[in-house]
Amino acid sequence: MTIGGTLAKAREEAGLTLTQVADRTRIRETVISAIERDDYTLCGGNFYTRGHIRSIARVAGIDPEPLIGEYDDAHGGSPQAIPARQAFEPETPVRFRERRAPNWSAAMIVALVLVAIYGIVRVATGHDQHHSVRRAAAPATAKPSPSHSAVVAPAPRKDVTVRVKAKRASWLNVRDAKGKQLFSGIIRAGQTEEWKSKKRIRLLIGNGGGVRVVVNGKDVGSPGETGQVIRLSYGPRDPLKG
Repeated sequence: MTIGGTLAKAREEAGLTLTQVADRTRIRETVISAIERDDYTLCGGNFYTRGHIRSIARVAGIDPEPLIGEYDDAHGGSPQAIPARQAFEPETPVRFRERRAPNWSAAMIVALVLVAIYGIVRVATGHDQHHSVRRAAAPATAKPSPSHSAVVAPAPRKDVTVRVKAKRASWLNVRDAKGKQLFSGIIRAGQTEEWKSKKRIRLLIGNGGGVRVVVNGKDVGSPGETGQVIRLSYGPRDPLKG
């Protein structure tokens, strides 16, 4: 759902008319109507457009900041004097470590060196003991190390699947790795939405404590506190163990 569509739906659910919103915000009805159609030409520039979106959203009873963030993403970002984009970054950036494949070649070299040293020691000590005491037992034979070819790595996952279930109402914006919008709007309590994409899925959540997130079949829980705006990004290998 677009910014204008979200504002129009929130206004209607609040039981407000365009005239009532205009009286409370001091914004002309024609400008409010145009914004609900995603037409910002009557606003007088990006600065005033952000102010109008914020005022209308507050009167309609929804959080305006996720809508401001979506507007900034679509229109070149916010001015330095009003760093709205910074509000969407979590205090601790979400980082995912890349899984490194085990170095089997180095392990094989170490194993062969240990076997060679063990054999040399056995030969040397067996030769000395042969001259002092006759022994009937045959020398022990070292067991060969496991073959590298026996280890089969699982095929890498190419897709990422994200499912969000709302415990309380929350605004969501979901995009794929190329920035294509997969979802934008309000998810209600008890509602579940799921998306699948190649390479990466990015989420902007308006109420981090109001939703539960399942990534590639694993429940990662609520990503934040109630009312906290959270930005997340998941790939085919997420979430990593540990």
